[in-house]
Amino acid sequence: MKRIRRLAFVVNESKDGASTLARELSAIARARGVGFKLTTRFPLRPGFLGGCDACCVIGGDGTLLGAAREAARAQVPIIGVNRGSLGFLTTFSADEARAQFDALLEGAFQVDRRAMLDCSTRAGAHDPALNDVLIKAEENSRIVRLEVFADGEFVTEYTCDGLIFSTPTGSTAYNLSAGGPILHPAAGVIAMTPICPHTLSNRSIIFREGVRLRVVNRTPDCRLLVALDGQRDLKVGTRAPVEIRVAKARLPLAQRPGYSHFAVVRAKLKWSGGLAEKS
Repeated sequence: MKRIRRLAFVVNESKDGASTLARELSAIARARGVGFKLTTRFPLRPGFLGGCDACCVIGGDGTLLGAAREAARAQVPIIGVNRGSLGFLTTFSADEARAQFDALLEGAFQVDRRAMLDCSTRAGAHDPALNDVLIKAEENSRIVRLEVFADGEFVTEYTCDGLIFSTPTGSTAYNLSAGGPILHPAAGVIAMTPICPHTLSNRSIIFREGVRLRVVNRTPDCRLLVALDGQRDLKVGTRAPVEIRVAKARLPLAQRPGYSHFAVVRAKLKWSGGLAEKS
């Protein structure tokens, strides 16, 4: 990657040590002659990343999700520094960021271009999501009946608490908690996972990248709520369909050279496929 000449910092002040780390990293940027600007507000306002070569997010995955929409629009790589809990997206630790920031400013990172979802709830309205699109009843306690179509073909009808449509990046988020599969970020698919379906079988369905999905509400007198990345909520009329597909724009996400997705999964989820040692 090219050398960073102008940088944006997005800092979640509610995260322990985030503000202090931002001061340390901005001092390094200033000493290297890198111009920068800083905000503690997210989601980012449109145009905030204009003229920037990269965006350094200091917080948790939720903070990064708040910057993802604008970063994808501007095609500005995000450098995620974790001051939250799991940190699947903010993969640099604070110590790694301090030690490697000079090199990062020189462009010593690789960029993964992560697929996003395009969600439409009305004609001409398109909203992106990096992790997932959740469709459920507007009233939390209600079960919904949802019909799913793929490229115009009827797939099935669910009676359930809701449906999660996940990107490979989001497969380790709500999708995983609901029993869905772990997907490699480069898989090029969409996972659909029902939440508490009223059935004796509960299986996710994996759709190809180019699919056009449509969800129709068949629940009498029930409005739907569509949640994007757990941050933006869209309310849908009782009969308005929800359409989902892979977005044209991808999120450029900075990673250290040699980054391993499954190493992150093993570390963050304490996951091992090996046999337990015999005593």
